[in-house]
Amino acid sequence: MQALTKKTIRALADIVFPRSCVHCTGLVHPNKNEFDYLCLDCSKELQFCTPPACISCGYPFYGAVIGPRSCPHCVELNPCYKYGKSVFLTQGPGRSLLHNLKYQSGFYVLQDIGRVIKNTPHLSQYFKDAVLVPVPLHPDKERERGFNQSELIAQTLARNTAAKNIQCLLKRARFTASQTQLNRKERYQNVKNAFALTPKTHVVKDSIYILVDDVFTTGSTLNACAQALQNAGAKHLKVFTLGHG
Repeated sequence: MQALTKKTIRALADIVFPRSCVHCTGLVHPNKNEFDYLCLDCSKELQFCTPPACISCGYPFYGAVIGPRSCPHCVELNPCYKYGKSVFLTQGPGRSLLHNLKYQSGFYVLQDIGRVIKNTPHLSQYFKDAVLVPVPLHPDKERERGFNQSELIAQTLARNTAAKNIQCLLKRARFTASQTQLNRKERYQNVKNAFALTPKTHVVKDSIYILVDDVFTTGSTLNACAQALQNAGAKHLKVFTLGHG
C-alpha cells in the first residue's frame, strides 16, 4: 500500500512538475523509459563499456579480441591494481549525467546510475564481497564542493551490488591541482605520493578492495591510490569508475 502511494504521488508530481532530461532538457516520460532524468532518445545514446574491454580500465574494444588485454594507455600506466571497470564513456548523455552530479549537486541522477549498475550483468560478480574505497578529496576541496562524488557513487554501488561495505581508508596527504588541464606526465607527477592511509585505519591483506572514482582519464589518480593501499599491505586491488574518457 505504501509503495502504491509513493508511486501515485510520484506520478502526480510528474504531471505537475514534469522532469527534464539532463542532456537535451526535453521532457522525460517515465512510463516509456527506464530512466528518470534522461529522455528515451538520449538514453539510447549512452555508450556503455561492455565486454570485450580493457582489463585495467574497462574501455571497450571494438572488433574481435582474443584473451584479456590492456589498452595502450593502461600499458603505459603500469597499474598497481589488477582489474578495472567503467560503466559508460564520458561523452554525450554520459558526460551530462556526471557533470550534473559533480558540478550541479544533482544527487537525483544517482537513481538512474543505480539502475544502470543493477542491470549491468558483467558488474554483479565484480563487486562480490569487496570493500569499496572512495577516492578522497582534499578537505578544502570537499568543504568547497560540499560533498565527495566518489563517496556518493560508492554508496550507490553498495545499495545495488553485493559489495561488503564502504571504508574511507585514504586521505589526501597534500593538496593537488586539478587534473583537468594536465597531460599524462603532469597528472602522474601531480598525484605522486598524494595519498596516504587515514589515521587509525588498516587494510586486511586478503580482502578485496575496489577503489571508486567518477571518471577514468589516464588512471593516474586511481593508480596513486592503489599504490598507497598496496604500500599498506593490500594484495587484491581493483578499480571502478562511472565514466571513461
